[in-house]
Amino acid sequence: MNLSKKAILVLEDGRAFRGESFGADGECFGEMVFNTSMSGYQEILTDPSYAGQIVAMTYPLIGNYGVNEEDTESRRSWVEGFVVREASKIASNWRATETLDSYLKRHKIVGIEKIDTRALVRHIRDKGAMRAAISSIDLDEKSLLEKVLASPEMTNRELASAVTIGKKFEYKAEGEQKFHVVAYDFGVKTNSLREFAKFGCKITVVPAETSAADVLELKPDGIFLSNGPGDPSSMKKVIAEIEKLTTKNVPMFGICLGHQILGQVFGGETYKLKFGHRGGNQPIMDLTTGKVEITAHNHGFAVDAESLPETVEVTHVNLNDKTVAGLRHKTLPIFSVQYHPESAPGPHDSEYLFERFIEMMERKT
Repeated sequence: MNLSKKAILVLEDGRAFRGESFGADGECFGEMVFNTSMSGYQEILTDPSYAGQIVAMTYPLIGNYGVNEEDTESRRSWVEGFVVREASKIASNWRATETLDSYLKRHKIVGIEKIDTRALVRHIRDKGAMRAAISSIDLDEKSLLEKVLASPEMTNRELASAVTIGKKFEYKAEGEQKFHVVAYDFGVKTNSLREFAKFGCKITVVPAETSAADVLELKPDGIFLSNGPGDPSSMKKVIAEIEKLTTKNVPMFGICLGHQILGQVFGGETYKLKFGHRGGNQPIMDLTTGKVEITAHNHGFAVDAESLPETVEVTHVNLNDKTVAGLRHKTLPIFSVQYHPESAPGPHDSEYLFERFIEMMERKT
């Protein structure tokens, strides 16, 4: 006897996928995207960069090693909904404290399984990322499509203010403190803070709209611009404050959304990718060394190389589609990458970027 509850996924172009509900019962809306990682679903669920999005995992079996207390990347889960081919009913790992299903229920995240995720991903790759809904309460395609079309689009949507902290806090260095880094929380992941701490940095994490004056009062040795969700072109106030900081000759390092913000600070433009880069297998060439690294990504926007001024050099390029993956200012101590050097999940090829930032701060002291 099958007691599973039915659920439906509807895309804004009208295509629908019927499957079974898992996780929380209900209805959710967001931009439909996919992640190609084979594991790391807990880190993905708690990555603030996924705010406003429904995430589909391309690997067919998700949840088999369960969920634990240590692998969360922020204070809560941020995805709007979760899509898998098959959700494991059991959790088999010595670190597991609960199943994926119970975790989603506890965090009120609506999920759907038993759909053809290959067909879904091919559709998104062909048509582009688009709005979608998952529902286990309204199974009428036309009714749900009307709700999808009334939901907000990702373009011009500002979401960093929705995920950022309310007030600043400190993350201590491991061992002897060598540097003080001020980190803008646009959706920062805990592993970025762990990486800085490992290299002897105390980190003061500040809200997304902290003024340049307030940051300088903290007397930082370096400034970190974190990853985060939403359209970077919608963050005019933040861009204006970061621009003030670039004139103070303080080393600055940006990743993901922080990278896109720096691109705009320097006069460049950003644009929306067709379906974005999300996963742990993106090949990036460091043009300064000629080396190729396999990297973790989570972004739907990119910096337009043609819009950048001569004062800015492209240092990294994505070998899949030739998009800009890294920038460096030619005269200021500022650089950025489009991907996630802190990984979690993903390969650790890019950890050298934290070391590069540490060396930059050493030269300034």
